[in-house]
Amino acid sequence: MSPTPPAPIRLGVNVDHVATLRQARGTPYPDPVEAALVSAGAGADSITLHLREDRRHIQDHDLTRLISSSPVPVNLELALDDETLAIASRAAPRFACLVPERREELTTEGGLDVAGNLSAVKDACKELADAGILVALFIDPDPRQLEAALRSGAPHIEIHTGRYCERDGAARETELGAIRRFAADAARAGLEVHAGHGLTAQNVGPIAAIGEIVELNIGHALIARSVFVGLPAAIGEMRRAMLSARNPAETDE
Repeated sequence: MSPTPPAPIRLGVNVDHVATLRQARGTPYPDPVEAALVSAGAGADSITLHLREDRRHIQDHDLTRLISSSPVPVNLELALDDETLAIASRAAPRFACLVPERREELTTEGGLDVAGNLSAVKDACKELADAGILVALFIDPDPRQLEAALRSGAPHIEIHTGRYCERDGAARETELGAIRRFAADAARAGLEVHAGHGLTAQNVGPIAAIGEIVELNIGHALIARSVFVGLPAAIGEMRRAMLSARNPAETDE
């Protein structure tokens, strides 16, 4: 018998840093909604945006405009914040991902501590689910967090890949092994498994090759690369890197 082919892998494009560039000058451009539409046309399977409490990049009007215009599903990242949860419930994107958030951080620094905040996470998952939103939890590949995630009511998790991306050599291989085991355990337990943070076309291959991971959410590297080659080309490069790692016998033309 031939081996079972791996499940398809999706690419979610995060457009936050288009809004970062806009907010730096207070201009109406570049528009993250336009970037989302370009991304969808270039092969993005979904669009991710993070509505931070301090509104440092994405603004409320970006979310409402994107949900009304995007031809692909919208994935809203948000913290355990009552105001943002209420906005998410009213806007009703297809997906939401609960993430940790500190005003002082440049970017998300690690996974959500579901185990330490289980009651609040469960309440947030229920509130979002009641609005018809599929919820993911952005967590480190830690068995304690998986156990808590299974108790939260969220159907999806997103594995934080930041430490894998930051390390080299043996340390990176150690992180990769932890991600592989965690993804297998989560999928076996019935969760849909996503991954993201710090991924580039150069380091995405080993993560994309993990068969249990069915979605990668990538933003900063794509927006940075697009400065030089354009957003459709940057997305094409990433998709080819992902798909060639997933199934080396095929290419994404």
